[in-house]
Amino acid sequence: MGRKDRERFLRIKEGNPDYQGFRGAASVAAPPPPPEPVTESVTCSVCNRRRNVNVDILPEDRSTFVCLRCQEEEQAA
Repeated sequence: MGRKDRERFLRIKEGNPDYQGFRGAASVAAPPPPPEPVTESVTCSVCNRRRNVNVDILPEDRSTFVCLRCQEEEQAA
């Protein structure tokens, strides 16, 4: 830390004894990461491939699940 920086720090510290410096207090934290989506491994009823799918979009009857790839192929036809 240079002389001018040190002098500035001491001036601010005199006015506010709780001043921690430019980086701030240790209590400042980064926001928590978003929660991971809950997935389940399900077999597609059309292509019989296993897919990891968000639980929120799964049908009640898992045996009727159709993966996005098969849905897109069906719409294109």
